[in-house]
Amino acid sequence: MMHYPLFIRIQSMILMSSSVIFPFYLLLVRQIGDSYAQFGLAYGLFTLTSAFAYLGIGRLSDRFGDRFLLMIHTFGMALILLYVPIVTEISHVYLIQIIMGVLGALQKNTEKTVLARQDMAPTTIGRTVGHYHFKTSLWSAFGIIAAGYLIDFLTIGSLFYLISACYFYVTLRLWFSRPRPLKK
Repeated sequence: MMHYPLFIRIQSMILMSSSVIFPFYLLLVRQIGDSYAQFGLAYGLFTLTSAFAYLGIGRLSDRFGDRFLLMIHTFGMALILLYVPIVTEISHVYLIQIIMGVLGALQKNTEKTVLARQDMAPTTIGRTVGHYHFKTSLWSAFGIIAAGYLIDFLTIGSLFYLISACYFYVTLRLWFSRPRPLKK
């Protein structure tokens, strides 16, 4: 079982990072494509890939653990974000969307399984989930606001590299954290 305070910090960093790059990634996808149809296909590939990935991810989570799957997510995102600024072909965008669809499904599924595995009284589950979303949403908002100011001083490409470094940091933080044993 993942230590809950660590989980909150990790998820806050993940959601802040994705919030920072998301608007700029959409602009990049739209600039590379020739039409809104290509944009729609690229985004649809992400969602479709996520849908099919969920079928196996639940079993992987039970078998390998949430921490391991989050490390795959963060490491995969760190690597793929290094590639995004140099993409010039729509076919590369499609491939990135497929990879990010799997990685996104890993993150979303793991987010829910970690919350479900927490030892909570039935009367505090809603409050705990509400506080979780409050804390992670605050970091997302901070990331979006900061990105607006950062982009005035950096190139869009350097923003992707910076966020890649954030994902690498989270991967290392997960790698060196100690998993908590489940309470019986």
